[in-house]
Amino acid sequence: MAHEVLNVTNLGVSFDNETILHNISFSVKQGDIIVIVGPNGAGKTTLMRALLNLIPYTGTITWATEQRAYLPPHEILNQKDIPPLTIEEFFLCKKNIDAQHIPNTIEQVGLTKNILKKQFSELSTGQFQRMLIAWSLINNPEVLLYDDPATAIDIAGQKALYELLKKLWKEKKLTMILVTHNLNIVWEYATHVLCLNKTIMCQGTPQTTLTPENLTKLYGWGAMYEHKHD
Repeated sequence: MAHEVLNVTNLGVSFDNETILHNISFSVKQGDIIVIVGPNGAGKTTLMRALLNLIPYTGTITWATEQRAYLPPHEILNQKDIPPLTIEEFFLCKKNIDAQHIPNTIEQVGLTKNILKKQFSELSTGQFQRMLIAWSLINNPEVLLYDDPATAIDIAGQKALYELLKKLWKEKKLTMILVTHNLNIVWEYATHVLCLNKTIMCQGTPQTTLTPENLTKLYGWGAMYEHKHD
């Protein structure tokens, strides 16, 4: 039976007397793919940052593992002022890296080793995202936290990226916590979904949670949304 890797109880976050998150409680078991959905401003990125103890919070967050990796939103990482490093140099900036493992990890995400000699500006958006996934995998984490990893990628590229994540999840027996705006991703890849808008509006399996009623409550729409299984 899968053990619990994360337990969150009564989590709250406030900035300048404004409540960003309140009364957040959920748990994550080993092997889960938890997808967090909600409208803009719902607190999804704030929740991810709180889970990693990057911001102050109230309540309790209990991790059963220290082997975690986090990728923040694409627009934060893909800034023009990133130092002119090669991809290999970027990897070597990370602590406790065995340089011999870098080429193999790069190939695991569908890239070729020659990309290691390139700089950030030479990568396409899809290559950039795959490179970051490889970067998150290099220290063999047990839990991956990704904040909208397919931002700025076209529909076909998004599908390929999430297929890659699912492949890695199976092969490496990972646990994943993902933020996305794409409800189809929830249907196709999530074991559980958290519907967030300052607090948890609903949670459970996609089949039982993403009902028209819950989507209307979460987004203000949803009665016309229907997912058709292949």
